[in-house]
Amino acid sequence: MKRNIFYTIALLSIFLFAACGRHAFDQIDTTPPSPPTGLQVMNGDNRVDLSWNPNYERDVAGYNVYYAYSYDGKYTLLGSTPNTYYTDYGAKNGDTYYYAVTAYDYNGNESDLSYENISATPRPEGFNASIFDYRNYPNTGGFSFTTYTAVPYDDKSSDFFFENYNGTFYLDVWSDSDIQDMGPTTDIYDIPYAPTSGWSTTKDAIAVVGHTYVIWTWDNHFAKVRISNMTNERVVFDWAFQTVAGNTQLKPKAHPAVRGTLNPKTLNRQ
Repeated sequence: MKRNIFYTIALLSIFLFAACGRHAFDQIDTTPPSPPTGLQVMNGDNRVDLSWNPNYERDVAGYNVYYAYSYDGKYTLLGSTPNTYYTDYGAKNGDTYYYAVTAYDYNGNESDLSYENISATPRPEGFNASIFDYRNYPNTGGFSFTTYTAVPYDDKSSDFFFENYNGTFYLDVWSDSDIQDMGPTTDIYDIPYAPTSGWSTTKDAIAVVGHTYVIWTWDNHFAKVRISNMTNERVVFDWAFQTVAGNTQLKPKAHPAVRGTLNPKTLNRQ
């Protein structure tokens, strides 16, 4: 009798274990990750570099990157990555793009779009350009953001020029333009926006290696120039120029979020 009871209990235990195990195995995770945070972008020359904070969920498999032409517009899938950074190589200079990122897990659950209001307007940039002291080399004393080349300092396209005045070096602009020394910087990307005030009243600024200067051109464009080297005869610099008139964005940063929760399943994916 005891053996029968023992076998009955054993068989019942095996059945319950199998049933519970099968039930647990059949449960599917339908909970999406949380939206990524800390999205930042850096506009470059026909490109935008994005980065964000890693999600805390352990089952996150990767991230989807989206763009739109307005903050509340229709977001299109750019691509996916297992990393917390992505480069949009298809961005065009002069066009403004809004970006958002989602996280997805191994079961295909996708989060809502990230909430930051992030946009970027790519613009041309250049490195190790040089112009010469206009007093001794007038034909290569100026720089034009129209052609991105050295030009005669008094050419109509000249946006600024270099001057060695008795051993003191200056970056000069004409009377219809403005310039401001933004101080020492690490690289050309350090200044995010053109200032709204503080322009030089003398239309020049003392040239210092390691300083970045913002220039407001005669036709309402903004540029920045960072001096990397200088001699008595020439100045070497990196530059970036915003091709959209009136756009003060030289490098983007996050704006306060205003977008509500959006279901990425309704977005247009390509």
